[in-house]
Amino acid sequence: MRSINSRRLFSGTGLIVTGLAATLVALIFPIWSYSDRSGTGVDTLNAQTLSTRYGPLSALDRDFVTKVRLAGLWELPAGQQAEERGTTQAVRTAGEHLIEGHTFLDERVREVASQLGLQLPNQPNEQQQAWLGTLSAARGEEYDVQFANILRKAHGKVFGLVAQVRANTRNSLVRRLADDANTTVLDHITVLEATGLVDFDALARDAATASPPPLTSSPAPPGPTDSPSPPVPVSPAARSASPTYTLPPPATSRPPEDDEPKDPKGPKNSEASKDGDTGGDKSGNKKP
Repeated sequence: MRSINSRRLFSGTGLIVTGLAATLVALIFPIWSYSDRSGTGVDTLNAQTLSTRYGPLSALDRDFVTKVRLAGLWELPAGQQAEERGTTQAVRTAGEHLIEGHTFLDERVREVASQLGLQLPNQPNEQQQAWLGTLSAARGEEYDVQFANILRKAHGKVFGLVAQVRANTRNSLVRRLADDANTTVLDHITVLEATGLVDFDALARDAATASPPPLTSSPAPPGPTDSPSPPVPVSPAARSASPTYTLPPPATSRPPEDDEPKDPKGPKNSEASKDGDTGGDKSGNKKP
């Protein structure tokens, strides 16, 4: 009788010990499988980050630089097209902002890429070319709607990437480029929404169902490269003679930081104003 009870006691104890051991293994396995294996977390960051004189340059940083360049390659001709085809002043104004913003931003990204030794694309990607094709096929009010919604959707996606890069980059050049991109993209979002044609319900549905976009092929690691050339616009529509577009004055980069207090009323108009020079023709300073 005692031997039977002893066997039952031993059997019960064995089950408890076995269960505890299994629980301990289950707790330890995730720690082992992730902390000591490459390709995750900090290991991935370190493996894809390159050292530069301006700070570490991650794969996300390089992807961001590429996408800034790609944005200008298709939004610049889209802006030129909107100036020509837009049926409302709001659409034409949005086109002007696209031209001005990406003329400035493309100069900035080519400067940054040159300093970091990155090779940039010279043609829009397939999706961007498809967007230009859709716009080229539209006319009248349909064009206005397609322009406002295609461009607004594209800017919304870029806006999130800019914020992510600005918050996490350790590279000073990329950080300043993100500042410029943030200002430009927000301005474009604002003028596109001012057309009154943006379908916000469609944007929300698209955001709810879309999966995270894959990384664009990052430029080659820093090294000797040719200076990036200006963008080669893809003609948005076949024409016998392409019109000449007069671009608005390009935006200027922010002034260098200094120790002098800034005038809250804004910068002076010119050096001449400092000397009290009031002569000359002032008509050129007035805007219609």
